[in-house]
Amino acid sequence: MNMNTEDIEVFAAAVSAGSLAGAARRLGLTPMVVSRRLSSLETSLGVRLLHRTTRSLSLTSEGETFLPYAEALLEGKREAITRLRSETGTALGLLRVSAPVAFGVRFIAPIIPKILEQNPEMRIALDLTDSLPDLVATGTDLAIRIAKLRDSSLIAQKLADNPRVLVASPAYIGRYGAPVSTKELFQHICLPLSGVTHWTFISSGKERQIRLSARFSSSTIQGCHATCLAGGGISLLAAWNVAEDLRAGRLVRIELEDGAPEPLNIWAVYPTRRLVPQKVRVLIAELRDALTEAGL
Repeated sequence: MNMNTEDIEVFAAAVSAGSLAGAARRLGLTPMVVSRRLSSLETSLGVRLLHRTTRSLSLTSEGETFLPYAEALLEGKREAITRLRSETGTALGLLRVSAPVAFGVRFIAPIIPKILEQNPEMRIALDLTDSLPDLVATGTDLAIRIAKLRDSSLIAQKLADNPRVLVASPAYIGRYGAPVSTKELFQHICLPLSGVTHWTFISSGKERQIRLSARFSSSTIQGCHATCLAGGGISLLAAWNVAEDLRAGRLVRIELEDGAPEPLNIWAVYPTRRLVPQKVRVLIAELRDALTEAGL
């Protein structure tokens, strides 16, 4: 029996993505090539591994039996390559990175040219989103998250603190005034992310959630930021994101007497692996330097 590991990789990606089209996108192949490689693997094994249609697929009983062996084989291959490349300090292959929109534009995009220049065998796909993608399901190698992390099977490295501030434009404050307490904040127009109904503050060492009065929300922090600059209300933003606006007077910091915004951290998150690929290490190292230069 002669199995091609590239064919096995297609099989595993198709199962993880839930479709041949998803596997093709993840592997950077055409759907036709994916279909051919899967058929080649089934021919080599002499069994059908997947029931497949144009939009979906499911494992056959033979596929369910073969899947853990396929995953173990691929993991062994990845670890062997990672160990060899780590010894030579070489980063190679496609690095899929997910990051919040504003953070990615501010810190990650500027370091990509240097990384690619110094690592000619490396490629980078940057997904900018303020949602929290499933790293395994999307094939993401590294995600930057600015949040309170819940317990999970993922590995997380803290990169920096991420202090946040309440801000509003001079025009908004001139029209509505500035709140001085969390109770008064409820009476103001707030600009949260979509799905966020409360902001958390720390008061005397304890968390306190304040329900928001909001007629607007945005799927990205950039949307909240832009609306805040236009005088639309009060927003809760990272200090690094509004530093220039505060210095230029485009925004004014609001400090409440009975609570400060809950601090968050900037995390590098990646799937659990015994060996971290060199391409992930390279980006994390460059990002740490960029954050240090920014005073974070």
